[in-house]
This record gives sequence, C-alpha cells and structure tokens, in this order.
Amino acid sequence: MNLVPYPRSLRRRSGFFNLPREGAIHFHDRAELSVALRLQEAFRRAGSNLTITAGTVVPANAAVVCQSRSGASIHPSLYELAIRKSGVLIRYTRTEDFTQDGLRAAIATLRQLLRDFGRRLPCLEIQDHADFPRRGVMLDISRGRVPRLETLLGLVDKLADLKINEFQLYTEHTFAYSKYEQVWEPWGAITGEEILKLDARCRELGIDLVPNQNSFGHLRPWLEHRPLRHLAETHEPWPLPWGDKVRWPFTIAPQHPGTMKFLRSLYDELLPYFSSRFFNIGCDETWDLGSGQSAALCRRLGKGEVYLRFLLQLHKEVIRRGKTMMFWGDIVLQYPELIRRLPKQRLCALNWGYEADHPFEKEAAQFERAGIPFYVCPGTSTWMTLIGRLDNAEANLVNAADSGLKHGATGFLITDWGDGGHPQPVAVSYFPYAIGAGLSWCLKSFRLEAVRPMLARDVFENRKIASAAEQLGYVHQTLGYPAFNCTPIGAALAAPPPSMGEMWCKDGLKYYAQIDPEKLGTTLEQIEEAHAWIARAQPASPDAAILADELKLAARMAAASCRYMLWQQHLSAGKHARADSIARKGIKELQQIESDFENYWPLRNKVTPKKCSPFLRWRIDDYRKRRLLKPARSL
Repeated sequence: MNLVPYPRSLRRRSGFFNLPREGAIHFHDRAELSVALRLQEAFRRAGSNLTITAGTVVPANAAVVCQSRSGASIHPSLYELAIRKSGVLIRYTRTEDFTQDGLRAAIATLRQLLRDFGRRLPCLEIQDHADFPRRGVMLDISRGRVPRLETLLGLVDKLADLKINEFQLYTEHTFAYSKYEQVWEPWGAITGEEILKLDARCRELGIDLVPNQNSFGHLRPWLEHRPLRHLAETHEPWPLPWGDKVRWPFTIAPQHPGTMKFLRSLYDELLPYFSSRFFNIGCDETWDLGSGQSAALCRRLGKGEVYLRFLLQLHKEVIRRGKTMMFWGDIVLQYPELIRRLPKQRLCALNWGYEADHPFEKEAAQFERAGIPFYVCPGTSTWMTLIGRLDNAEANLVNAADSGLKHGATGFLITDWGDGGHPQPVAVSYFPYAIGAGLSWCLKSFRLEAVRPMLARDVFENRKIASAAEQLGYVHQTLGYPAFNCTPIGAALAAPPPSMGEMWCKDGLKYYAQIDPEKLGTTLEQIEEAHAWIARAQPASPDAAILADELKLAARMAAASCRYMLWQQHLSAGKHARADSIARKGIKELQQIESDFENYWPLRNKVTPKKCSPFLRWRIDDYRKRRLLKPARSL
C-alpha cells in the first residue's frame, strides 16, 4: 500500500468493504466541523455521499464510526483504524486541549486509502502514533520568491495529508510591515490579512502556523535601509569563517540602544496575526558579530557571552508577548558552556544541519544533557541545485530522525531554503517533504519505495511526472563531483559575478574545471530525457499542470547550466569556434527561459522574478563577452 507516512503497525485482513453510495459518518463526540468536512470530502471524491452525524446513538446506515477515548496518553497522535466488511471504525485519543491529533492522523491515512482504492477498501487494522509530537515544514520566503496566498493554501493542504502539523514561513524582511514598505516592496511581502487567512486554514487542518522573524543575523535588507543603517554591526568588509570577505551589513548591533526598539516594533506588528504559542526569532549565523560596534564588548566578555545576553533579552520580549521562543541553535553549540545557562522553560532550540553526515548525534546529545527542549532541523537539499539533491536529502533526513528520536527531540522541522535567489520551484521539494514526513512520523516503519507512487497519485497526478521529478533529483551524481550545500548544476548557472562578493553559489563559475566532459554530457542527456517525459505527460488537474510546468522550467535551467559548463570547458581549451556555437544557442535558450519564467511567475508568486532570476542575464553577458573564470586547478 502506497501510504506516506507508513503506519507502524498495519495488518491486512481478508475481504473488502464496499462503500455505499449513501450513508453516514458518525462521531461519538462532537467533532470539529473542519475535521468532519475533510473526511466527508474524501468520501465524496471516492463516489460515496456520507452525511455527518454525532451523539451516542449510531445510525443504522453509518459507514464510518469515530470513537474517542479519554484519559492521558503519551502519544496524542495515537489512533486505530479498522476497515471491516461491515464498515470503518476509527478510535483516537481525546486530548485535554481537544486538538484531535489522532483523529486527524487517522483521516489522513484514510484519505490516502480512498485515493488508492476508491470505494472498495481493503479490510485491515492499523495501530499508529507519531515518533515526534511536532512535525513541520519551514519554507523560505525571503530570498526572492514570496508565494501567493493560493500557493501556500494549496501547499498546507497537501502537507496535512502527510501528517505535518507545523508550518513556518522563514522571514527576514518580507512581511508587509506598515512603516517599511521601502524595504519589502521590491521583493514582495505577505500581508497581515493573508496571514490571518492562512492561519485560519492551518488551524482547520491541525497545523500550527508559527511566526518566524529573524532577529540578529541575516538582516541585510533592513540594515541597508538608510533610516536603519546605524543599527548594523558593521558596514565595513568582514570575513566569513571560511575566509571569504563580505562587503555588506549582515548582523544587527546587539548593544545599540535602537536595536531593541526596532525589534519590538516588528514583534508588536507581526505577532497579533498568529494564533500559535510559539515564535521563531532565528538568530543564526551571526558571523560578523564583534567586527564593528560590538568589538570592544566582545573583546571584554567574549562573543559567546555577548550573543547569549542578547538572546536572553529577546527571550524576555517573546515571553512578554505570551509566546515560547524558538531559535536556531548553531551559535550556542559553538560555546557548549553557555547551553546550560539557557532557560529551561518557554524556549526551544532548533538544531539544524543539511549535509548527509551532519553531526546531529553529537549536537542533539548536548541539548539533551542540558535539559533544553529542541527540534532536529534537516533540509530538503533543493536550494542551489535547481532540480534537487535527493541522495543527500534522504541521508540528511534519516540522520536527523535517528538522532532526534534517540535524544528526545520534541520536533522535526524540514527546512526548505532559497539561497541564490530561490530559483528552484516548490515542485522540486515534494520528494524531500514526503520523505521527511514519513521519517518524522515513524522512522522504523518508513518505506522509501512508497514515496514515488504516493506522489504520483496525490501530488503530481501522473506516474511519468513523478518518475521524472525523482530522476532529476539524482542526476547530479553522474557528474562525479559532490559540492558542499549545492550541486554544480545549480551553482554554475546561478553563480553571481565575483565582483558582487556574494556568499551563495560562490564557486559555481569554477566547477567546470573539476568535471569530466563525458560525465557532463551524460548528465545533460539524463536531464533532457526527464524533461521529455514531463513534456509528453498529461497532468490530471490544473494544479498538477502547474507543477509539471515548474519541473519543465527547472529542467530547462539545469540543462542550460550543463551547456554553460560545456562552453566554459571549450573556451578554456581554446576551442573558440565550438565555444562560440554553444554561446549563440545558449543566449537564445536563456532569453526564452527568462521569458517563460516571467510568464509562469504570477501563477505562484508575488511581484516579479527579478530578484529570483538575475543569473540568466549574467550568463548571457558571460556568453557575449567570452568571460571565463580560470580556477587554480583544472582537469
């Protein structure tokens, strides 16, 4: 059975239950209307018109009976689902806060069974509950791609059927703050009204929409805004941990008297739109701390101490607003002696890491020993790839689930970043979303082989498109050159000109010299083959058609990246005639991609793609000027 997440216990019984054309869904307790309607809609799609009833008297025509069990349970998501020849029985735990997590989980499983089998359901017994109480997805909306409300509503609807119960929108500057339109207007922003609508829909789906506003590092758009320039740690060039220098502001000065006033104003405007009791304040990667305004303070107290004191200030602000503070745990992990000084209440550390071999085991153990509530936060591995990096994503997600489960993590957050302008579409992320959802529900029962057929049925609505999406996620392996936190396919096309001093895709213009030309040609063929599969497929709905168009566009960009690297190789070898031929075709190809990208953009996103796709113009300029970066080493 193609179920994701796969139940921890499923026993197939002989026979089938044939759903009646007419009947009832009966709830012993009063169910939330949204829960009942979601189940009713699934039966309607399967061809069965079931009315909703409730109370102690079960009607004779009840096809589905939902029974709650009171009492404490260590697993709020616990449910039992029995399909018998006489009907369907759901038993679930009724929690004190009436969240009905078990009922929602049972309904998510039943909805998948209905899509798989229609009105003829196989008899079976399921006993199930989640490994991690909170299972989330975080989507970056701050790097160039701000989704439309309709896009987000469609996404959370699909995530609910994967038993995801938390959703975050990573925000640096793309909430429509009333006083700062100049900051967010060029990028687009999500409005308070849209958050209210999204929050309401998430509550109906049993998903906690957690507010997210980075509050320490990653504040460049704010700190380049003239009225806020004085709050920057520094405007001078500063070094990254690996040696490169950055020439723009990044971190807010923690000791400046205007810093807390500014952050309070953001919190006071943002938080009233969310019903969640959590608030993610970010505070990761404060690399330039101590390089400017706080230099003397950091020399006197130490960077770790300065960081912790500011974090504790923010914690007080979050508590005053009735929230539990979430924050990225990377900085305190660099100063293990500070972890024990973190508050044990109303705080949650987010332990992130995105490579297959990230040391989740070591880091999770540190939070466990200190008694600090924490999540494990792996990633989709889609950013700076265009078409994905599924092998790394799977290993990273498994690693996080295993370590988090072993050390008592309360949550599992799948992070979907947009570094490099966020050119990759959400269609590329569904495979890691599904894998992460399955692993976070039950690591032991997870079945990777169920993911592709489930996505073919429920998301892409076409087997060829799902197969092509999966193939695209693995083609980078053919290059034989693994790159850190990206793929050569994504980084070569999206690499900024060196003169910009950007940190993302920074080595992309050098990768061509490390890749065998034959392997590059084979990779290009594989991408074109997957594109052809998608182009020939017939999606079953308008939503699936948009996903197919997204994948086609991503595949075309990936193919253009391979051709660009081939051009670099010919130019480097002095084969100018061949290089010029590739360049002429490449310019036309990129111009057409840019036109198609602009036409597709408003179907999913706000404003324009100008912040998302400038690399198309950069590569056209490279072609025209025969501009080639010569790395120190080459093949």
